[in-house]
Amino acid sequence: MVIRAQWQDDPVSQYAELGLPLIHAGKVRELYALPEADRMLMVATDNISAFDWVLPSTIPDKGSILTQMSLWWFDQLRDLVPNHVISTDVPAAVDRRGLVVEKLTMIPVECVARGYLTGSGWAEYQQSRTVCGIPLPEGLVDGSRLEEPIFTPATKAELGEHDENVDFETMVGTVGRETGEAIRDLTLRIYRAAEEIARTRGIILADTKFEFGVRPDGTIVLADEVLTPDSSRFWDATTWQPGGRLDSYDKQYVRNWLVQESGWDRASGEAPPQLPASVIAQTRERYLTAYEQLTGMAWD
Repeated sequence: MVIRAQWQDDPVSQYAELGLPLIHAGKVRELYALPEADRMLMVATDNISAFDWVLPSTIPDKGSILTQMSLWWFDQLRDLVPNHVISTDVPAAVDRRGLVVEKLTMIPVECVARGYLTGSGWAEYQQSRTVCGIPLPEGLVDGSRLEEPIFTPATKAELGEHDENVDFETMVGTVGRETGEAIRDLTLRIYRAAEEIARTRGIILADTKFEFGVRPDGTIVLADEVLTPDSSRFWDATTWQPGGRLDSYDKQYVRNWLVQESGWDRASGEAPPQLPASVIAQTRERYLTAYEQLTGMAWD
């Protein structure tokens, strides 16, 4: 099994006051070493990324919202799959945004489940009537619900590089058939359960991605964040119109502003601009709406 590297050459910590060794600084999350060899501290920052860039603006409370939403989902899914959370007892500096989690051997695949056609899947469908090599029927439009959810994995890229959608057999060549089949089946099982939960709360879970790790005994464990506006597409079920309105509660709002209003050229190689205060506020509001509507709890 190929293992995704978790160390960077020169990581920079946003929480140096913790006094803990920084293992890895990703686009949004930072991992810190703890005295216990089998665990680490995972912290969600307020960073936001789009198009493989970490934007120069942050979204207030975003890391806390992602962490609390993930905890809620881990609880909803506890009978389906084990997760990596050990404790929420963390230093005050990262309260509500930090978790003590298991150290796992991470499987180097983004496990994507799609129940609706949109995004890169819609772009491929228009060319070939397939998504990651999976044939789909004629007549679908952007936002169409699929007859059955599909598993469309992506290879994990280094920070700053693009993840690449691949077909199932290509993924199997990386992780092996037994692991590949196990994470495919888990991904679809979790998606079906989560999609039903979200729909009862007025939110359409269009697609999502999961990451899995492996314990020393071979148990596959759900890791990282889960079913948040960063890792999923959430649509308002009351206004959803395939081929028309797809009102979102996720960072698609930021992507749309960058490519439609900001004047930034994705192909230029230049970093994206600062987000205006209004875009920051609207993005935070969308994340909060998703949290409150899904969990039924007001954000404190």
